[in-house]
Amino acid sequence: MRTVRALWGSTHPGPTLVVTALALALGIAVGLEPWRLVLLTLAVFAGQVSIGLSNDAIDAPRDRAVGRDDKPIARGDVTERTAWVAAIGAVVVALALSAPLGFGMLAAHAVFLASAWAYNAGIKATAFSIVPFLLSFGIFPSLATLSMPDPRVAAPWGWVAGAALGAAVHLTNVLPDLDDDRATGVRGLPHRLGARASAVVAAAGIVVGAIAVLVGGSAGAPSVLAWVFFSAVAVVAVATAVLALVRPPTRLLFRLVMLAALLLAAQLVATGGAYAA
Repeated sequence: MRTVRALWGSTHPGPTLVVTALALALGIAVGLEPWRLVLLTLAVFAGQVSIGLSNDAIDAPRDRAVGRDDKPIARGDVTERTAWVAAIGAVVVALALSAPLGFGMLAAHAVFLASAWAYNAGIKATAFSIVPFLLSFGIFPSLATLSMPDPRVAAPWGWVAGAALGAAVHLTNVLPDLDDDRATGVRGLPHRLGARASAVVAAAGIVVGAIAVLVGGSAGAPSVLAWVFFSAVAVVAVATAVLALVRPPTRLLFRLVMLAALLLAAQLVATGGAYAA
């Protein structure tokens, strides 16, 4: 059980569960049959587990170097070999669960996972560190639409909303670790922009995503419910920007972005699957 707990702690449980919940919400929005919805949700969960484990397995030497005792692999609770076996097993499961949903879904999920693993493997240390997030999160809404009996890619505004959210997640996720990352040679885009600028750009990304859903998801004038969700996301974005300007960056900023992600998912659900049109 200690190994299982350590592996779970290395998956980045919070983001893993939030992204899985997003997949579930998007599947509900497009009206997937129960078996398709279950496969989509489990496939995305397995994929997120593989991403989190591979990230911590790759980063273990750097985490040890800067004394990251919050990381189970760096702490020695589980070996890197075990983490790699679990990560590879999880990605195989993710693709196996995607296959019954159709070739389009399998291909899209494979690109999503390859992009995320490429980030873990080295892109995170370059000025292009945001690109895998733009690609993976841009694709993300299409995982649900490609799981439909009549598969199709998501509407363009769905891609915009996903990519904007991905940018915000990336720019805020690394903020508390900027100093540790610099000490071990990691200089991604947020490191080059600086903490405050990254947080403000992330907040702007959240608003862009919300506007895309508000405008794209409404056939005519946005409904009262659509405005309610948009307002909620905007409040979170403003709170993120204000906190970034008045306080040192903390994990709270990342949690606010995760809250915005859930609100955007609810906003998408409220469109009644319009992003599948």
